[in-house]
Amino acid sequence: MRHDPERPELERLRARAPRSNQAVSERLREAADLLALQGAAARRVEHVRAAARTIDGLTEPLLERAERGGRAAIEALPGVGAGLAAAIDELLRTGRFAQLERLQGAAAPERLFCAIPGVGPTLARRIYDRLHIDTLEGLELAAHDGTLEAVAGMGPRRVRALQITLASLLSRLPTAPGLAQLVEPSVATLLDVDAEYRRRAERSDLPRIAPTRFNPDARAWLPILHTERGTWQFTALYSNTARAHQLGKTHDWVLVYFHDDLHAERLRTIVTESRGQLSGMRVVRGREEECERLHAQSPLLRASRRLQ
Repeated sequence: MRHDPERPELERLRARAPRSNQAVSERLREAADLLALQGAAARRVEHVRAAARTIDGLTEPLLERAERGGRAAIEALPGVGAGLAAAIDELLRTGRFAQLERLQGAAAPERLFCAIPGVGPTLARRIYDRLHIDTLEGLELAAHDGTLEAVAGMGPRRVRALQITLASLLSRLPTAPGLAQLVEPSVATLLDVDAEYRRRAERSDLPRIAPTRFNPDARAWLPILHTERGTWQFTALYSNTARAHQLGKTHDWVLVYFHDDLHAERLRTIVTESRGQLSGMRVVRGREEECERLHAQSPLLRASRRLQ
């Protein structure tokens, strides 16, 4: 987070960031209140509130600590953990708290992506509509794991240039070491969360939020689920992207966000496959081979996934 007058885009992003510890802790408390209202586990709510109390108790500005030690310095604070550290880090860099915006139904990541050199409004919309990512860290991951190249207009040279730019924005080495060693829940777990979400959404058994995008009447139509599996925390909701609306998939594509105390938040999109051997079954995008093996190993699971 070093000052770099040669990169004005860094200054544009930082100008939106909270400058005081109290401003950060207030955002965390707002997120905790929404999690509680939306039925998240008490343990998850208390985790966020405890992080807010930790930040209130700091004797130095959190921003200075982050500038000196990066995200690792935030993660080292008592009760924060990797998931919240990544969110706080981006809040300090950009003024955006993606998790809070998601809880409010106010996510608009295109504005953030447009602040990145070489990414205009059209490309920003394509990235979000295709990949559903809403943070700089998610965009960095997509630039390194090959998924960003699936977006029209993102060839290898452009992806490499974006890797370098994001490395600067996130104060990393351009090679982004460690991104390949990411850990996430099994496809069986992700499909189980997807099944719970769709089942409860169908029964109107979930709180609903009013997304600001594609919702001129401000109607609270979007079900949201907060749930746990072991140490993993999940938030699931239907996709509300332009592409989902255009293809009539707003009640099929499910976005599942997950994190635990050791791993920053990530996202997987789960859809009903329309072709191939998995046609008609729920599939975790990017992990299709694992889904195929899972369904092949369990005929009962294969049948149940078709019916859900």
